[in-house]
Amino acid sequence: MADFKMPELNSVVVAGNLTKDPVFRQTTNGTPVVNFSIASNRRFRDKNDEWKEDVCYVGIVAWNRLAESCRDKLRKGNAVLVDGELQSRTFRTEDGMNRTIVEIKARRIQFLNKKPVVASEEGDEPTTFTDDNFDQLLTSEDTNLDSDK
Repeated sequence: MADFKMPELNSVVVAGNLTKDPVFRQTTNGTPVVNFSIASNRRFRDKNDEWKEDVCYVGIVAWNRLAESCRDKLRKGNAVLVDGELQSRTFRTEDGMNRTIVEIKARRIQFLNKKPVVASEEGDEPTTFTDDNFDQLLTSEDTNLDSDK
């Protein structure tokens, strides 16, 4: 049997509402980063044919200009559509325990709330913001999908 290389695919799209205001900070070298959580609702019928709702809370991290756009435009309750990839990170809590979380590293965020109509000389601002440095953080191994390796 020939060697089979599993394709590397890590892509997530989720929509929901912010549970709190975004938390903005900068790394020690000045790179902007923002973290926030969204609540994504799922409606379904139970075995008694009654409508139920389930909520999934998802952590989001955005970097660079995308982080700055989130800081400036998003508030608790705003609706967003996030396109990105799953990433995990481990950190040490105050009591010395290691903890691992999985979150979405945003590639693109669409702000779904309608803005109030205001006359603007510059025209409408975009409602979708993209991290233009997203792929710069990938190694050459991450971007190499050559099947003969």
